[in-house]
Amino acid sequence: MEKASFSSTQGKPIRCKAAILRKAGEPLVMEEIQVDPPRAYEVRIKILCTSLCHTDLTFSKLDNGPLARFPRILGHEAVGVVESIGENVDGFKEGDVVLPVFHPQCEECKDCKSPKSNWCKSFTNDFLSNTRRYGMSSRFKDSSGEDIYHFFFVSSFTEYTVVDIAHLVKISPEIPVHKAALLGCCVSTGVGAVWKVADVEEGSTVAIFGLGAVGLAVAEGARLRGAAKVIGVDLNPDKFEIGKKFGITDFVNPALCGEKKTSQVINDMTEGGVDYSFECIGLASLMEEAFNSTRPGSGKTVVLGMEQKAMPISLGSYDLLRGRTICGTLFGGLKPKLDIPILVDRYLKKELNLDGLITHELKFEEINKAFDLLAEGNTIRCILWMDT
Repeated sequence: MEKASFSSTQGKPIRCKAAILRKAGEPLVMEEIQVDPPRAYEVRIKILCTSLCHTDLTFSKLDNGPLARFPRILGHEAVGVVESIGENVDGFKEGDVVLPVFHPQCEECKDCKSPKSNWCKSFTNDFLSNTRRYGMSSRFKDSSGEDIYHFFFVSSFTEYTVVDIAHLVKISPEIPVHKAALLGCCVSTGVGAVWKVADVEEGSTVAIFGLGAVGLAVAEGARLRGAAKVIGVDLNPDKFEIGKKFGITDFVNPALCGEKKTSQVINDMTEGGVDYSFECIGLASLMEEAFNSTRPGSGKTVVLGMEQKAMPISLGSYDLLRGRTICGTLFGGLKPKLDIPILVDRYLKKELNLDGLITHELKFEEINKAFDLLAEGNTIRCILWMDT
């Protein structure tokens, strides 16, 4: 990839296009905004392409609570090029190809230094700030000079954004940028859950509840780990043909199970339950079904979906005593700066399959069409290309 020169814009505000959410449930509005220079520990990025995740769709409809903020720039799966850096920034320079990620890794706290998880004690508990180290301070202003809210410390639905280095990964320029964008959320979450959280062994049996982008990435992770049987659970029969590309061997449509629960069907298919189940939608009822579909004594359930209404789940205490376990994960248990380059390398070696996840590619100005496609269930991932 040819590196652009940004010497004329360094240290100065940049005016560019952004898709702004002005009100919950309404179409995004394409406006000209001002993007301020990065402060200490921050990097300003020119976005090359961005994709649309169900989380963006969910937050576009959120009309109450502390996370319902307007105006706002959504977006958190993207790839960009470093335009300029602030003070105290090491490891990044102008022209680097970078992946901004919503999950932080400060590299300095006790948790970041521990191999036990991908938690970051310094930053992960803060979901409310605009900028990671500066609270509600914003780097975006609209044409009237009013602040625009950030989203998940990325805000990629804009031609330029500012990201803290705790949320930034330098990647090889050899990987196609639209494929790399998927590593910013769905692929890392799904593959990572299999690799880092469940640690699926060769010959294992796996059930995946929900075959969206994250669920298909779980299937790909299970294929890479050598799982013997991978059961996909989804209401859309078309997902089975897509899922075969990622190693899904069997398919269960809950609507066709009659009086049987999905977990009962899976138990029958596997003579007692799967070794590992993954819930990728975010429904309390499915989390329970995923748990009940696992094998007594050793079955493990990993919850990847965010329960939108924060509903509790009900698990049988006796089932827990019999050895089944359940856990949740953010970003698939991956430490972004350490593990994303490994995924990039596996893609470049033709080991990691990303073909089939991107079903649509549109111009940035067509972003509302991308939202409609996702809301209607007609796309897995839609890539939006910025003007070059």
